[in-house]
Amino acid sequence: MALSFTIIGMSDNPRPFFPPEVMEVISRSEFFSGGKRHHQIVEKLLPSGHKWIDITVPLDEVYQKYRDIDSHIVVFASGDPLFFGFASTLQRVMPEVPMKVYPYFNSLQMLCHKAQIPYHDMHIVSLTGRPWKEFDNSLIEHRGKIGVLTDRQKTPDEIARRMIEYGFTFYRMHIGEHLGNPEEEKILSLSIEEASKANFSQPNCLVLTIEGNAPKRRFGIPESEFDLLDGRQKMITKMPIRLLTLQRLDLCSKRTFWDIGFCTGSVSIEARLQFPHLDIRAFEIRPEGKDLMESNSRKFSAPGIEYHIGDFLKEEIPENELCDAAFIGGHGGHLEEIMRKVYAHLSPGGCIVFNSVTSNLVAAGSKESFISVANSLGMSIDEPMHIELDNNNPIDILKAIK
Repeated sequence: MALSFTIIGMSDNPRPFFPPEVMEVISRSEFFSGGKRHHQIVEKLLPSGHKWIDITVPLDEVYQKYRDIDSHIVVFASGDPLFFGFASTLQRVMPEVPMKVYPYFNSLQMLCHKAQIPYHDMHIVSLTGRPWKEFDNSLIEHRGKIGVLTDRQKTPDEIARRMIEYGFTFYRMHIGEHLGNPEEEKILSLSIEEASKANFSQPNCLVLTIEGNAPKRRFGIPESEFDLLDGRQKMITKMPIRLLTLQRLDLCSKRTFWDIGFCTGSVSIEARLQFPHLDIRAFEIRPEGKDLMESNSRKFSAPGIEYHIGDFLKEEIPENELCDAAFIGGHGGHLEEIMRKVYAHLSPGGCIVFNSVTSNLVAAGSKESFISVANSLGMSIDEPMHIELDNNNPIDILKAIK
């Protein structure tokens, strides 16, 4: 018999119930697999002489055991195996192996049923062994209802503390512990502040709902609202220039954005708020940039910006790491070297944008240098965008495309 899988979803109920069709599959099978907790729950239902394979890390060893058996294997998994579950993993790792799935309610469905929360409009994020990115994106977008799968590091209290740090306290957190287990199941509804101070039992999941009126998402932040470098407003890209710069970068169609010479972090923060899908890497040589980026990111609820303090030209960037768009906000007299380093990582169709003060002789030289370097690299140059703002010096927004 060739390798094939039947994957059975289940809850944490110590007295499991399966329909007759599933019990028939179990009774005529020899090989079974699942977590240790699953084995404890279903062991009494398995035929005598059965063989069990624990699903433990490293998973590659588990997959090899499956291949060595080369027979039909019944796998028990929590909830719906196709909902961030083991069936999805097996489809990715062994796409050629036949599979039949018998689902159960997933944990977020069970929580919504218990808490009587309609979930047809819920946005779902998994933090189980995953970074914060998708969760942060959901908060920045002010999603009205967010279902979150947790793990032992990203617990409800840890999640709540991150939300407080970045000002997302207008949500309410609904937590389900040991869902499906009538002896241990617990449903809680807490404010974000209350959740940040509580302890929670594993396993759990949660749903966030907006409570009251959420603040409106910003589009264009006045420079006076940022924490500034030594209070110097000249060290920040003015709001209209900033928004035009983002338009020139065409970030809605990009995946990765580099902000070189971020200073206060204004360009990165505005980009994060307007284009939450972006992976943003920001670079600043001045050590003061660290505190400015952190304070301004918290002030404007913009988590998830990856920043680096130090000389960009000395930054070790993996050779295969690509950038779709880059803004050079500061170059310290090394514009050519910075452009060439960016170009080496720029994806085809990617762009570099640079703002030049046209009435300043040094800046004018930078404009000529930008155009000269772009030409030497074989980049195409868009028509410069010329703008004069109030009594400030005129600006040319320059763009070169690979």
